[in-house]
Amino acid sequence: MKIRQQKGFTLIELMIVLAIIGVLAAIAYPSYQQYIIKSKRADMMSEMHNIASEVQNRKLAQGRYAGMVVTDLTVNYPRQGTALYTVAITPNPLTSQWTITASPIPGTQMANDGNLSLSYQGVKCRIVNINTKNCGTDDRWND
Repeated sequence: MKIRQQKGFTLIELMIVLAIIGVLAAIAYPSYQQYIIKSKRADMMSEMHNIASEVQNRKLAQGRYAGMVVTDLTVNYPRQGTALYTVAITPNPLTSQWTITASPIPGTQMANDGNLSLSYQGVKCRIVNINTKNCGTDDRWND
């Protein structure tokens, strides 16, 4: 009598592998999504620093804040691809105590992430709701 060697995998072995892959995916995917949101938030804060630098450059060139045109800086960001934030600079007309605010555009991935702000003093804030406000000059805003 000849003994046949088994080739391939049994159904039970395949189901165990699929279950393991499913558990790993269920853990990894939400973490990945949070990482993506955090990186897009950091990109927007970096862009807000660029806007602040441009405001200061224009102030140096004009010698004053009054009458400064900043409408080209208050657009949706990122400028290429899908816009995630709308940027505003207050007060209008501009004074030496300005604040840049980035508000998430409804219906985008960042919609529930809260507003970002950067003040003339370099204080960065992320305001999700009344009870959740992370501010400072370090990276606490990105928690």
